[in-house]
Amino acid sequence: MTDSTRAVEVEEQSTTRTPRHFGLTFAALMAAMLLASLDQTIVSTALPTIVGELHGVSHMAWTITAYILAATIVMPVYGRLGDLIGRKLLFLGGIGLFLAGSAVAGAAQDMTMLIIGRAIQGMGGGGLMITSQAIIADLVPPRQRAKYMAPIGAVFGLSSVAGPLLGGWFTDGIGWRWAFWINLPVGALAFAIGVFALHLPRKAAAVAFDYLGFTLMAAAVTCTVLVADWGGTDYAWSDPLIIGMAAAGTLAWVVFFYSQSRAAEPIIPLRLFRSRIFNIATLIGLLVIGIGMFAIVGYLPTYLQMVYGVSATESGLLLVPMVVGIMVTAILSGRLMSRNGRYKIYPIAGTVLVGTAATLMSTMDTTTSLVMVCAYVFVLGTGLGLIVQTLVLAVQNDFGSADVGTATSANNFFREIGATLGTAAVGAVFSHRLTDQLEHRLASDAAMIVGDTDSLTPAAVHSLPDTTQEAVILAYQHALTPVLRYMVPVFVLGLVLATLLPEKRLADHNAPDPDATPSRGSEVDNAEPTALTGN
Repeated sequence: MTDSTRAVEVEEQSTTRTPRHFGLTFAALMAAMLLASLDQTIVSTALPTIVGELHGVSHMAWTITAYILAATIVMPVYGRLGDLIGRKLLFLGGIGLFLAGSAVAGAAQDMTMLIIGRAIQGMGGGGLMITSQAIIADLVPPRQRAKYMAPIGAVFGLSSVAGPLLGGWFTDGIGWRWAFWINLPVGALAFAIGVFALHLPRKAAAVAFDYLGFTLMAAAVTCTVLVADWGGTDYAWSDPLIIGMAAAGTLAWVVFFYSQSRAAEPIIPLRLFRSRIFNIATLIGLLVIGIGMFAIVGYLPTYLQMVYGVSATESGLLLVPMVVGIMVTAILSGRLMSRNGRYKIYPIAGTVLVGTAATLMSTMDTTTSLVMVCAYVFVLGTGLGLIVQTLVLAVQNDFGSADVGTATSANNFFREIGATLGTAAVGAVFSHRLTDQLEHRLASDAAMIVGDTDSLTPAAVHSLPDTTQEAVILAYQHALTPVLRYMVPVFVLGLVLATLLPEKRLADHNAPDPDATPSRGSEVDNAEPTALTGN
């Protein structure tokens, strides 16, 4: 055997073997991912009580939107900086921000303080979602990565149910503020593990950060979300403010992408868009996961509480079938992908299942049994489990290690844009339809009994006289289910895109990173840079 052959074999073994302490590191990454994704949904079941106590039903959507908006804006920054300077400090910094935001939100005395806390949480949570996935990509080659990305996807799905469940349980028990305070001990443990067990390649000592690109991107995302959130509700679509923000957002997007073609280290390099896999996978994630999943999961618990009269905890439990479906299909598909290196069939099947679930949910009325609702939720979960991490894995597989964090963050960024728009748009349409339905169904004397609709809680609704209560329940039912039907074309488009997704067999080895400093022995250097320069 020649020296060159032996060297190749040693290199191949090193790329397929997981590093030392990987189990502990993976547990910390799972915990961080759980925290970040959990807080996208944990307020959903607690939301009716929170906004009722803080007198802010008209701002209900912002408790979800603020988190997603902040997470969206910072995702590309974490991804690009991670590729350039290393991920350990970014991972730890994301945990710190997330814990600070949790403390602020838990102590909130009004809606303004709550929304600020949620935004700070989002700034940390967005980084945790990106760095967790990118660190897995640093440590495990694509084909074997499928086995580890599947549990990450299952955690993402688990949070979709555990979030509403925990939010409801805290609301019905020790108080909704614990939905935020519970993050503190778990986050502190993940931080400690990250400090002592996480060992990553050392990167460059300084980079030219794209401050102009970040500012333009933040402006573009903010204007986009505000137009979706305020248009048709707080302001008419023809209002000069909405028109002005729409124009400003469009201009900011155009200038942002132009700036990326000229920046020394762009936040979202335009070369990413040369990849058909990146483009199509990102669009599928934006439509099916971003718009579809978050819109359904964000508002279904409120529907269950108001229409069926279940408690906040019970509305969370009714979503358990979704996490069961996600965990089963995510883990099974991950093992199959590791075995044969193929992934295309899973987004196709998943999109069909998610679209079917949305169609079934759009037929719900006050006579639909909770057993049927659980069945619909299970179908939704089985579809999501086939999609969530498969798309991220396909994107990572198409890029070398020098761009894997950037590609991962860009894919998540556009998915979160969809989540932001989907949540805001569904919230706007739902609020508008609910107002119209209440005005149509409540006589003047009944409206006086109901009082301020901005402060309606499930308990208040189900303490109303029978006739008035029935009118309010029907208003909620007729306000939401048609919105689910409106989303069916979104899933049809997602299915078309899934059939067009190119399939590139999952690689057995990570591509080398030319910017990484070689490690000594079997461990990589744990040093991290601290310097940033202007662009």
